[in-house]
Amino acid sequence: MEEDDNPYETLGSSTSMTTHMLAGAAAGVMEHSVMYPIDCVKTRMQCLVPDPKADYRSVMDALNKIVRHEGIRNTVRGFSAMALGAGPAHALYFACYEKIKHVVSGGKQGNHLANGLAGCTATLLHDAIMNPADVVKQRMQIYNSPYQSTYSCFRDILKTEGVGAFYRSYTTQLTMNIPFQAMQFVTYEAMQDILNKERQYDPKSHIVAGALAGAIAAGATMPLDVCKTLLNTQEHCARNHLTYINGMASAFRTIYEFCGISGFFRGLTARVIYQMPSTAISWSVYEFFKYIIHKQKQQQSIDERYLGASVQLAAATAR
Repeated sequence: MEEDDNPYETLGSSTSMTTHMLAGAAAGVMEHSVMYPIDCVKTRMQCLVPDPKADYRSVMDALNKIVRHEGIRNTVRGFSAMALGAGPAHALYFACYEKIKHVVSGGKQGNHLANGLAGCTATLLHDAIMNPADVVKQRMQIYNSPYQSTYSCFRDILKTEGVGAFYRSYTTQLTMNIPFQAMQFVTYEAMQDILNKERQYDPKSHIVAGALAGAIAAGATMPLDVCKTLLNTQEHCARNHLTYINGMASAFRTIYEFCGISGFFRGLTARVIYQMPSTAISWSVYEFFKYIIHKQKQQQSIDERYLGASVQLAAATAR
């Protein structure tokens, strides 16, 4: 089968890594930007000992109180940290995913083992970049955060806690994100097999598959997300002047001590509400960029063939 006959989403074996990186970066920034206020709500609702002024009953209650008492700008605190991390993190993520998926599957569709393996491996690179950004972002999202800017937050953490503070939750993040991404990719590709068997550009199928994949993965990994938030914010330690919480086991014990089993599902609704449209947006934007790039390649191929035919005709006429 010639490259031009491949489904658009493979983009052919000649597609550069830069292509996937650009599409991935655009998808990542769009994904996190649109639903960022809900991410702020999720972080606050996961706090173990919330301030009475930040004890929210629901996602809408949280948004209303934040906007009414703190101003709408506080729903996007830490946004610049997210943007700085999401671009390069998702660029490497999607580029790595496409490359490994193509190598393991031999370029064939429907290999869910290859999809899952590619998603897991891509997560290692993604989290190495995104983890420090998450720490800064969540420190700025918590109620009554003392930091005035992304830079001041980063500088203060580095000065008082050292570089290790940016990776306290890395193991937890990986433990969460590897199954999260594996479930997300497998679900997405499986839904595409059902909704989009011809593997054409179909925005509706990309949105539905992405949203479902995000919801399933978010719900299944919720306890680990609560642990990650605690390790990033060190909220309990900051209130009680204790030593820092390090490691997933310590985070699990602390959450259970304060909130019991229910503590591992604090903010579940906010996480699912955030993740469904975010994942749908990410996949839709990524698939759109791939589609546009594929069309451009097709047009370039047609133009080259037309030019070649014209040159041959001109040469024949001259003879």
